[in-house]
Amino acid sequence: MTHAPVPDTLWYTRCPVPTATGIAADRRWLAAEFAPDGIAVRSLQDAAPDVDAEIRRTHYTHSLPALFREGGNVPALWARSRGEQTRLIGLTWIEERQTILVAPGSGVRGADALRGLRLAVPMHPVPIDFWRAMALRGFQGALASAGHTLDDAALVDVPADGHRGQWAAELAALVRGDVDAVYVKGALAVEAAQRAGAEVAVELDDLPDRRHRVNNGTPRPITVHQSLLDDHPDLVDRFLAVLLRAADWAADQPEEVARILGAETGAGSEGVLGAYRSGTHRTLHPDLSEERLILLAEQESALRAHGFLPEHVDVRAWADPEPLSRARLRLAAADSAPSPAAHDEAASPHLLPSSPRTHP
Repeated sequence: MTHAPVPDTLWYTRCPVPTATGIAADRRWLAAEFAPDGIAVRSLQDAAPDVDAEIRRTHYTHSLPALFREGGNVPALWARSRGEQTRLIGLTWIEERQTILVAPGSGVRGADALRGLRLAVPMHPVPIDFWRAMALRGFQGALASAGHTLDDAALVDVPADGHRGQWAAELAALVRGDVDAVYVKGALAVEAAQRAGAEVAVELDDLPDRRHRVNNGTPRPITVHQSLLDDHPDLVDRFLAVLLRAADWAADQPEEVARILGAETGAGSEGVLGAYRSGTHRTLHPDLSEERLILLAEQESALRAHGFLPEHVDVRAWADPEPLSRARLRLAAADSAPSPAAHDEAASPHLLPSSPRTHP
């Protein structure tokens, strides 16, 4: 019998938002978990842009078999829709302050007031324009909360060419008066809105129905390649167990999580505080709950209707709950074991003995 070789390197990637992956990376727990096996753990974000350009692009395509991805659902669904054999092994739900912004002094307030307005829809020259998808879904959710649809407003394409920074093209169009409203989200959006002098018309996070807040990051998937799951399920289980431990740790460390978020997002403390509400540090645990699967299926349907997905993705068939279940058991067993010898607090103990490396 021939065994698939254990990869020399495990890759991970995450979006610049609150994630258990980002916490674990900051604590150096991922590297510590796999070092005894001689397996390096590397971040796509740290890969050299000139040498590893193709590897970096796998944040969107997920064509790298030894990659763990905790990021927006638009690229994750797009990759699966295009035939990439990935599996959904977890979902998180983290509010990132999604807002609809308007020009100062416009007087536009509330979702109902968006009816008939010119809504900015960015256009980026990328294989999967998740920015455009986010804007469409943000406006769609806001309008739906007031009983309207996108057909009740005017969608204005805003090319992003020549603009630097997130939301820059849309906010510039707002300042020029070319559009009446812009969708933004996250910490950098808070800072960009302040620079543009824009005002908040709709706080999507305040909408009571979660369906109106479904977007690229809500819910956010954790995905892995089917081949890694088939060949080395223990590596997947151990990776997830580290993420669960990181989420447990974060729940008691609001100040540290805020510091890590600043580094992850590239925003200042004001942007972080403005984007992430109190208690965000306690919401990093992944699951595959019925509610999150239903909401992701609604996102898939909407993205397909807008033309972002070439083929249907059966969310339930895509999801595999077993790795997360095994990871929880692994972590519980490690927590109930006798305390290990003293060690550097930034390094996690090996959660459980691993399987020996196998070769062809």
